[in-house]
Amino acid sequence: MGKGLPACFVLFCGVAFAQWLNYPAPGTPRTRDGKPNLTARAPRAFDGKPDLSGVWHVEPTSMGEMKRLFGDDVGTLDVIGMEADTISKYAINILLDYKPEEIMRPAAAEIMRRHAPNGNPADSCLPLGIPFAFLVSEPDKVVQAPGLIVMMYESADAHRQIYTDGRPLPKDPEPAWLGYSVGKWEGDTLVVQTAGFNDKTWLDAMGHPHSEALRVEERYHRRDFGHMDVQVTFDDPKMYTKPFSIRFTQRLLADSDILEFYCNENEKDRVHSGGK
Repeated sequence: MGKGLPACFVLFCGVAFAQWLNYPAPGTPRTRDGKPNLTARAPRAFDGKPDLSGVWHVEPTSMGEMKRLFGDDVGTLDVIGMEADTISKYAINILLDYKPEEIMRPAAAEIMRRHAPNGNPADSCLPLGIPFAFLVSEPDKVVQAPGLIVMMYESADAHRQIYTDGRPLPKDPEPAWLGYSVGKWEGDTLVVQTAGFNDKTWLDAMGHPHSEALRVEERYHRRDFGHMDVQVTFDDPKMYTKPFSIRFTQRLLADSDILEFYCNENEKDRVHSGGK
């Protein structure tokens, strides 16, 4: 695996101020001192299924682990609020749990080599993609409604629609940055199938690529009020020899909200990274 945090990863732009940070959300279970009780029972939705609604942030990897994996200089390019220990290790390298030479096809390795000097698409204010968008410093917000779950990512102000009304995936979709998603419940776990991606996003900051053939399965299990276990499986036969998965936990940011994020406003990083 590569050493050092890729410079492109920290070249993100600022966000606006939120208006409802620290506002006590109705219905939040609390301890005797008034703090949110994150180990309370997971809430239920209108149909009896777990309600995934809330503002979530990936459980970050510690700085000690980051340095062990990527070298002692991992935090030297940190931006305030986007430090290396505010993200998941998989945001840097999606294949940490695998031997890249055994799973990457030559075409993927070649594309990754071309990615390295050109900078992450996010440097040009383009979306991060899946799963990159919910492995970074910025949180995401889930809104669950009958037949539809909406995921809003603070990063790039992006959003996804996950239809849970029984419809199939589109057969010949126009390729999209975040693909097209449908979900169903298996017990208390939401299983999401996504396809129809374009090939423009990276899977991580190192530049692992994907093709338009990529299919992603996500499994969300809200085990209590404040923790959601997530498994993401990637299947892209054009780029990888077999499907591979990552697992991580998201923590609820109680009494919080996502911020407005517009990369193009006052954007300064593109010129420094060689973009136009």
